[in-house]
Amino acid sequence: MRFLLRRAFQSLLLLMGASVLSFVFVSLAPGDFFAEMRLNPEISADTVRALRAQNELNRPLPVRYLHWIGSISKGDWGFSFAYNSPAAPILWSRTRNTLLLTCTATAFAWLVAMPLGIWAAARPGNWTDLFAGGVVAVLLATPELVLALLLLLFAVRTGYLPAGGFASVGTLPSGMWANAAWHHAADVSKHLFLPGVCLAAGLLPLLLSHVRTAMAEILQSPFIAAARGFGIPFRRLLWRHALPAAANPLISLFGFSIGMLVSSSLLVEAVFSWPGLGQLMLEAIRQRDFFLMVDAAILATAFLILGNFIADVLLYLSDPRIRVE
Repeated sequence: MRFLLRRAFQSLLLLMGASVLSFVFVSLAPGDFFAEMRLNPEISADTVRALRAQNELNRPLPVRYLHWIGSISKGDWGFSFAYNSPAAPILWSRTRNTLLLTCTATAFAWLVAMPLGIWAAARPGNWTDLFAGGVVAVLLATPELVLALLLLLFAVRTGYLPAGGFASVGTLPSGMWANAAWHHAADVSKHLFLPGVCLAAGLLPLLLSHVRTAMAEILQSPFIAAARGFGIPFRRLLWRHALPAAANPLISLFGFSIGMLVSSSLLVEAVFSWPGLGQLMLEAIRQRDFFLMVDAAILATAFLILGNFIADVLLYLSDPRIRVE
């Protein structure tokens, strides 16, 4: 338990440090939301100064940071100048969409990488191993932007799947609530398919390589050779003995993959117009919406830290050596 408490404390310190750095770096960027108002001849300089003072943009940086921390404790997460409302409701709706996309892509990537990587390691040199190597080579050679644009072109040319967005307008039928909810879920799933595949394809080479390497190393270990000497069937040996022995690096990779997908979803969300944190961050940067920029960066960092902490918890539960330490 001390291991988990120590990890939780380290994660909290890391998140606090990231919040300070994000706040400082965004503050040092030239201009703000009210900068363009100075170019408007109908708005006086006194009005711009009054708006900046009203939103505390003229106060010292430490004071603004403490006020922002206070707004987080109240649940507001600062104030969005572009939306003219507290940032929290905007953040939570976009965060929900990003988590839906990320969890779908993570599940898809692992469901493909685990069996393919295990069988490639179990049968080196056969067609499964060659196919896995080909998949890794092709996906590594294809930039994520090119893959996203190809999938978008496929959607536009064929019309089989929506080309972007979260849900179609006016697709909810009238009638029973359960029927309407089912149609809405099916429509969201269609919009989710292409960005989910694109995001999973960026993660798949890393997962395939690590799964195959970890399993190949375990299968060459002496205890596996001894178990085969006792006549244990290879399929049982593979799934009951080799896979648990290779679990530790794969569990660590699982936690890392969650946070990595959240940070890399910015491009995919922008191409497919998926209303998530990545697209919100782009909008906030374009509009120089200070608190939304900081909040989106902190949430992306928090997901990365949370993914690593989940991996630590899984390692603690699966490895008795960690519990003994």
